[in-house]
Amino acid sequence: MTVLVLVAAVLALLLGGAGAASAHAGLSGSDPADGSVLKTEPQHVTLTFTESVSFSDDSLRVLSPANERVNPRPAQHADGKENTARVELSGKLPQGTYTVAWRVVSADGHPISGAFVFSIGRPSETAAVVATDSPDDTAVGRLYGVLRHVAYSGLALLVGAATFVLVCWPTAGATRPVRRLLTIGWVALTASTVALLLLRGPYETAGSVTSAFDLGQLGRAVTTRSGGALMARLVLLAVIAVLLRRWVRRFDGADDGARPPEPGSRDRQVGALLAVALAVTWAFAEHAAAGIQVVLAMPVAVLHLLAMGVWLGGLITLLFLLRRRGPADQGVPASAIARFSRMAFRAVAVLVGTGVYQSWRQVGSWEALSSTSYGRTLVVKVAVVVLVLWVASYSRRWTARLVHEASPAKAVRVRAAERARVAQTVGAPPAPAREDHDTAPDAPAGDGPDEKTAPPASDPDADTYRRGLRRMVTVEAVLGVVVLVITTVLTGTQPSRAAGEKAAAASVADSGVKVLTVPFDMGTANHQGTVQITLSPGRVGENTVEAVVFTADGGLASVPELRVTLTQEELGIGPLDAKLKNQKGYWAAYDLRLPMPGEWTVNVTIRTTDIDQVTVRETVRITPVPR
Repeated sequence: MTVLVLVAAVLALLLGGAGAASAHAGLSGSDPADGSVLKTEPQHVTLTFTESVSFSDDSLRVLSPANERVNPRPAQHADGKENTARVELSGKLPQGTYTVAWRVVSADGHPISGAFVFSIGRPSETAAVVATDSPDDTAVGRLYGVLRHVAYSGLALLVGAATFVLVCWPTAGATRPVRRLLTIGWVALTASTVALLLLRGPYETAGSVTSAFDLGQLGRAVTTRSGGALMARLVLLAVIAVLLRRWVRRFDGADDGARPPEPGSRDRQVGALLAVALAVTWAFAEHAAAGIQVVLAMPVAVLHLLAMGVWLGGLITLLFLLRRRGPADQGVPASAIARFSRMAFRAVAVLVGTGVYQSWRQVGSWEALSSTSYGRTLVVKVAVVVLVLWVASYSRRWTARLVHEASPAKAVRVRAAERARVAQTVGAPPAPAREDHDTAPDAPAGDGPDEKTAPPASDPDADTYRRGLRRMVTVEAVLGVVVLVITTVLTGTQPSRAAGEKAAAASVADSGVKVLTVPFDMGTANHQGTVQITLSPGRVGENTVEAVVFTADGGLASVPELRVTLTQEELGIGPLDAKLKNQKGYWAAYDLRLPMPGEWTVNVTIRTTDIDQVTVRETVRITPVPR
């Protein structure tokens, strides 16, 4: 048990802080676009995400070049669309570069954040600076991740120990190890749920740990999807505490020497209902609640959680019972071990089946298994699960031998052999007195009304089988804890399918037409013109270049010559001349070929008169051809 606890603690700390967890949603676009230069100030800023999001009063901030906030009111959904966030801007805005800092909460409960810039008139030399750290790379984020590990562990202990008693060995509820596990599971789950609820507000808004006791923030957190799920979980845990207390009183109220009361079908139904309800509080606020096929994903996630609890929590319960010491302790009946073996096999089958569906839903492609964090973590989990199944096969072998050793037919053969040996000792000194093994019941312990009778003398073969089973169960439980930790990490990692959707949205936004608006001096006092260059499609290969020159008042300007060249300075490519031709009002070229993606420098030479010219420059990102 010391090794088990140490492995669980170390893995929880290492994997819990191994990296910032990515959320499900992603920013797919914005208006104004990132890096755009506008002629006039916009009335509002709109962000569009890949899925529905929620936000607080301070989720979106638009900062002026002087680092002053210019959105006086909080964000709202644009046109009632849940995947958007919009803020209105104040009246007259000065020219320069504006910074938009945002932090929202995706549908699966994880916060995401980012920032981008746009300019009015012309870019300014200074811009507001905002933090770009991961939403989980904070003290609250790291603590929140550890508490999620504790909550999953508490659920596994509570569900597994209760199921072992209700299904495998009813009278185990009177033993101290099982009561301790039930208590530890309930306390761990309740304490972590309370802490998660208090930290929910600071977790969403990047607040400090001390702000967890802000009643206003707590009230707002309760109204969110994740906060509501945590509140429902606390109500269910209060009901479970009352039922567990009544159950303990029933066992303690039994007369000395009498058989403890067994749970009936109604107890099993109530227990199953409460376990399902607890699992729903996770599915309602995790990855199953977002993405594709939500109607099917929710019950699958519930089954996956319950199977995990039955298998892992039951393993730990069996391990505690097998490791009991003392002459007064009653060994675990072989029939109870056999029942758990069958139940664990079904639970693992459900885990594999639901896990395959969840993997397909969250990963989306074979390539994503190696190209995304979620896919690589999932590969590790699958490898550990395969190792668990291999170890479990040995556990089933030891269980089969133990059940065979305790079978009635085996007992009859043993008694017959003992009588035969006694008959052959004629003329020899009388054998020393010993305990009569024939007084033991023929049925396996735990199957009949004589379950409370004293166990028979130790059988060397049975002891060997129990020791082997105990070793295999210990290894299986340790690996189960590893699977639980990896599962917790997966629930906080951006699914591969969502990452692909986010990348596709970003690719669409980035591979579209590139529009550059570059100001230049027209050569006369206080006359500032602009040249607008359109590059389509803005990626590797053949591109169309169009250029229009505007006067200071926004009218079209006619210039004698306009030249555009592009240079990839890092790779030493260029300058490549676009060879623009005058199209009577604008300049254009339709066959500019760009060989490499990356940042290109655009040099624009405008001849304003026969003898005057000016050269300005701007950068543009050329994207690769989408596959």
